[in-house]
Amino acid sequence: MKRTTIFVPEPLERDLQLYARRENKPVAWVVREALAEYLTIRGPKSTLPSFTGIGRSGRSDIAERHEELLWTEPHDGPSPKPAKQVAAKRRARQRRRR
Repeated sequence: MKRTTIFVPEPLERDLQLYARRENKPVAWVVREALAEYLTIRGPKSTLPSFTGIGRSGRSDIAERHEELLWTEPHDGPSPKPAKQVAAKRRARQRRRR
């Protein structure tokens, strides 16, 4: 979770405190629940970023390597794994699928 600060008018904050106390829940939980409900009703209808699918990468292995591509930290230096190791693993996965 990520911490954030919001500013609310004092009467609203007082009502929030009373509601949380009455429901026997932490104020933060009530705020998270209220925001989630609000965004479900009024939030953006699309769950994908607006730029999704606007171009082709020119690569055919994106689906197979999606986790590696998404969760590897960007770097300026050479790949942490030699290209031969990556290619060998990819070929082994493809053989297992056949």
